Amino acid sequence: MTSLDLATIDWVVLIGYLIGIAALGIWIGRKVGDTEHYFLGARRFNKWLMIGQSLGVGTHADMPVSLAGAVYGIGVSGIWYQWKNMFATPFYWLLAPLYRRMRRTTLAEVFEDRYGAWMGAVYTFFAMTYLTIMMASMLKGAGKVISQAVGGHVPVNEIVVAMTAIFMLYSFIGGMVSSAWTDFFQGFLILTLSFLLIPLGWNLVGGMAGMKATLAADKFSLATPGGIGVWFILMLTINGLIGITSMPHIMGMVATGKDENSCRIGFLYGTFVKRFCTLGWAMVGIMVAAMLAQGRFGVTSLKEPEDAFGFACRHLLFPGGVGLLIASVLATNMAGCSAFMVDAGALFAKSFYGRYFARGRSDRHYLWVGRVGGLSITLAAVVYAMFLIDRVLNAFLLSETMATYMGISVLGGIFWRRANRWGALAATVAAMVTNFAVYAAKGQRLDHWDPNVFLIALSVGVAGFVLVSLMTPAEGSAQTASFFLRLETPSQFEVNQAESAEQVRSRERDAAESGQQLLLVNLFHPLRGAAGAGFWRAYRVDLAGFAKGWGVALALVALAWVVFRG
Repeated sequence: MTSLDLATIDWVVLIGYLIGIAALGIWIGRKVGDTEHYFLGARRFNKWLMIGQSLGVGTHADMPVSLAGAVYGIGVSGIWYQWKNMFATPFYWLLAPLYRRMRRTTLAEVFEDRYGAWMGAVYTFFAMTYLTIMMASMLKGAGKVISQAVGGHVPVNEIVVAMTAIFMLYSFIGGMVSSAWTDFFQGFLILTLSFLLIPLGWNLVGGMAGMKATLAADKFSLATPGGIGVWFILMLTINGLIGITSMPHIMGMVATGKDENSCRIGFLYGTFVKRFCTLGWAMVGIMVAAMLAQGRFGVTSLKEPEDAFGFACRHLLFPGGVGLLIASVLATNMAGCSAFMVDAGALFAKSFYGRYFARGRSDRHYLWVGRVGGLSITLAAVVYAMFLIDRVLNAFLLSETMATYMGISVLGGIFWRRANRWGALAATVAAMVTNFAVYAAKGQRLDHWDPNVFLIALSVGVAGFVLVSLMTPAEGSAQTASFFLRLETPSQFEVNQAESAEQVRSRERDAAESGQQLLLVNLFHPLRGAAGAGFWRAYRVDLAGFAKGWGVALALVALAWVVFRG
């Protein structure tokens, strides 16, 4: 039997949290009895729940592990591994209403609407793979932190198995309803996790002055040639902006708000809270580098960089703090994995089983199929985490990059009406084959990430998307018109395929007058989309929120510069 270095108060905090969060999830989800509630919460969440859900789903235990490890290894510029989406974040205000207007449960259904049935199947295969890798990296990251925090007495893989059982319980019962409410409450623990360690180690390393006296000056630069420079940051930003559009959990995370404003606020500001938390993770990484350089605790190096966060936990936390830390790590993991399990179930039931094996069954039948499907994919993620992940950061970047190559078809299909299924398939295959072939030729792991390889593969994918779409027949006009009719109809209105041309134009004028026209839908013809109301009036909701998003993004970068400049 292994023993854990936990005081009685740690056990009280930890067990109390586990019982409390499981009971909350089960109680909230006890009345969920249909797929609309289980997969999307009946699209009734307010802006606060949406903020909590975006924070919870978008923040995983692998993130503080990988980010602190990166900063420990290369310096503060490593923050861009997580802040790679910082300059993409303002665009979330523009993206959120698109998913609400799509009026679908999964992105696989959206692909089918835009490109036909077999492209929906291609997306489903990608989504299952993505969710498996993402859940695996989250589980592995959490396992590393907890194993280090308890002195290494418990193997990482044992922790992975144990924590999976907890979130599976309430997710299996309550679906997205349980996930959203537990995400909201666990968001407070995520904030605790992000900043708890800093005041405990600050005086030990001599504050910022002590760290700067100990470490090289370039360790505190946000952009360094030897670490992560401007080019690297630019490629990470493009990766994040395109990749977010095709992630399988995007419908459950963004399109569950009661109205478009709730979806916008939740997606944008919930994500900015996560960006703020990243400052805490970076500070932990640089503090650990200083501790080891100063020879604190008799240690001068770590076995691997991703042990940095766990090292800080083990040596800095007070009695009760270890239990709180473990509870916080579990909170980040269960928030994200719970949502991913529900999303996986929705894909399996709606876009695979219901599409190819059993059409026309009862809603309750698909509800149970979704529950079992999500459970099965989660178990596959456990196996992947235990046997196939080497570095958590690489697994994270692999899944995000795969999403970017799939995202070419998502954004391209919205921007460009001429895009077709053959172009979409060519984009995905060409980009992924190029990416993995280059790494294989260089003798590197397939989950390696290099900005130049990424740009080459992305360019090949975009070229394939455009050229093949132009060389093959366009999608049917009725199918394309139906897809864009939904995107052009504000979500408070019903979509009526039988509307006359004049009725459509009248609704467009109403939307333009109220500022609800969407820039991304009308990207190539903004004045036509303005319907005579004028550009600034027609798109004012998009433009105002977009400007505020840039203000917050720049303010966070300025804050980081001030903090680490010291």
